[in-house]
Amino acid sequence: MRTRQESVEQTRLRITEATMRLHERVGPAATTVSAVAEEAGVTRLTVYRHFPDDEALVIACSGHWRTLHPRPDVSGWSRIVDPERRLRTALAETYEWARPAAPMMTKIYRDLDAMPAFVDESLARDERVRVAVLAQGFRARGRAAHRLRTALAHALHVRTWESLCLLGGLREWEAVDLMTAAVLAATSPTPRPFSRSSVSPPEEG
Repeated sequence: MRTRQESVEQTRLRITEATMRLHERVGPAATTVSAVAEEAGVTRLTVYRHFPDDEALVIACSGHWRTLHPRPDVSGWSRIVDPERRLRTALAETYEWARPAAPMMTKIYRDLDAMPAFVDESLARDERVRVAVLAQGFRARGRAAHRLRTALAHALHVRTWESLCLLGGLREWEAVDLMTAAVLAATSPTPRPFSRSSVSPPEEG
């Protein structure tokens, strides 16, 4: 019985890891049960025997991937009193996490519409928690508070790391400096609305 149980668990893990590799390589939307079965070296029936629907498979895949790529712990951020130091710490840890996590996470965000609703809800909930922790101490009110939350959400997003570091070629500490400056600027009093008439026309010649 023990040997049989170990075999069942090993097969389940093979299917989970096969799904994880496909999600990272081609994205959830392009991952089919047939592809998972081929990647895992099992039959489609075996996949369904272990995971009766897409949601069960995504839950197993997500849980296993998060174990391998744990996100920075917000409880450590909460213990940092100075809000700017807390922000810098959070961004440095987030961008370090994003380096290996980006291949999977960018595909997840791209294919959210093709995934079970709980994935989108879980990502949104996690974002709200992280933004709330980092917003504490900045004393922003009204529109400044809204700009602050928006800037924090943008700075923490894996696609921001991808844009700045992977595509833009910035070092991670440079990305931290840039996004910290953007967040601090968001807390300043509302600037005067931009007006095209206030821009001087280019000189001729």
